[in-house]
Amino acid sequence: MKKSRRMLIRQARLRQKRLRSAIFALVVIGVLGLAGFFLAKAFFRPPPPPMAGNVIDVSASMDGFDKTEIHVKSGEPVTIRLTSLDNSYHTDGDGKHQWAVDELGLNVIAQPESSNYVTFTPDKAGTYTFYCDVCCGGRANPTMIGKLVVEG
Repeated sequence: MKKSRRMLIRQARLRQKRLRSAIFALVVIGVLGLAGFFLAKAFFRPPPPPMAGNVIDVSASMDGFDKTEIHVKSGEPVTIRLTSLDNSYHTDGDGKHQWAVDELGLNVIAQPESSNYVTFTPDKAGTYTFYCDVCCGGRANPTMIGKLVVEG
């Protein structure tokens, strides 16, 4: 029993349709998998490595510093670890952020999505202004300034 030409054409089209559907499904799964990978990488960053001593973590983003007032003791070493939460695609400052205190000669810049630190021992009690002048309007932006209080 020979199959008719019409039946052979129908089976060929059905096979072709199944093949296209399978390829489409693989492409969709691949795209969704890549999207999930990049989203997970963007939202679940590993914590910064632990450091010894009095470490104060300060995060900076286009929204400002997460801490606007920091208290430390005079004569005790302290490390400020600045973390930039912004990526390099920001047009203002390229995602970099700064933590600086002019009166104490402190200046540290964190690259996009990374951390940097400065260790110092304050020797004079007082209230000092820290700021970011790399982006975000600099010292004129009220979210990019704060107070460092050195207690005697």
